[in-house]
Amino acid sequence: MAKLRRNYESNSSDVSVNVRIFIFAVILIGLLYFGWDYLIQYTGSGEGKQIILKTTEGAVNPQIDSNDPRNSNNSKQETGSQVFDEARPWLPSSTNGTIVNHTYYSLSYVEAFEQAEWVAYPLSQEILRKPNVPRTDYFFDDPLIPSQSATFYDYKGSGYTKGHLAPAADMAFDTLAMRESFYMSNMSPQLRAFNNGIWRELEEQTRDWVYHNKSVYIVSGPVLDQSVKKTKKGVGIPNEFFKIILDIEGPEKKAIAFLLPHAVSDRPLQDFAVTIDALEARTGINFFPHLMDQNLESKIEAEVDVAKWKFSDARYQLRVKRWNFE
Repeated sequence: MAKLRRNYESNSSDVSVNVRIFIFAVILIGLLYFGWDYLIQYTGSGEGKQIILKTTEGAVNPQIDSNDPRNSNNSKQETGSQVFDEARPWLPSSTNGTIVNHTYYSLSYVEAFEQAEWVAYPLSQEILRKPNVPRTDYFFDDPLIPSQSATFYDYKGSGYTKGHLAPAADMAFDTLAMRESFYMSNMSPQLRAFNNGIWRELEEQTRDWVYHNKSVYIVSGPVLDQSVKKTKKGVGIPNEFFKIILDIEGPEKKAIAFLLPHAVSDRPLQDFAVTIDALEARTGINFFPHLMDQNLESKIEAEVDVAKWKFSDARYQLRVKRWNFE
């Protein structure tokens, strides 16, 4: 009987251990299954992270300091010699009337494509020389879009990166500017090789021109028309992107515009230079209706002269030899 009792106790102990292992395995699987989206949200998947800002009318966004005068809708924001105020004469027209003014840039949001048709802002040499704040890589729903902006999850599994229209590096002079550059309304679906390649080259080249021209006005965006297909979540996938750089503060008034196919490219940026008039015809947007007198506007928007702008061949070589493959 003693032997039988010892065998019974041994078997009971084995069963107890097996039960505990089974329960632990079930809990672990549950945590992995139900916690995966949480982990993706807060640790990212190589494309940053998301913080959801839920705001209601009259509520205070906890991410924004309401005592900071830069966050007041009626205040002016000064950065160096530039003043951002309610007038913003550098704003393009909007094809749908939904213009949103953030602290350091403005955009026109098109709900049908869940992205902005343009993002516009001034950028100066003085701003770029300020010490850079850390890049956040946290993506935010835009609380100012009345119909709600696209979200971090609208891009998940789409095969496209979240491409900045106003680059984070252009907004690195200020913590609030950096944070607002990660609003999802400032994103557009871009192929990784396009985002890391020719789009990156154009962004960096633009900052070079700012250093040489003191102050410029920039407008960037996708071309949104009926040929644009959408992701399963309803976000438009543009076939083309544009960028305009206007310099009317220097002694030589000039502008340059680009219309880029949404694809990896080995061609130099100069091949994609177009007139602003051509872009306006392509998009239906009047890009500078209030910034210049009619004669100057007509002259600048009708010409394209790449000789007035110095291009970096070294950066072009980097793009075709390395960036296109990252």
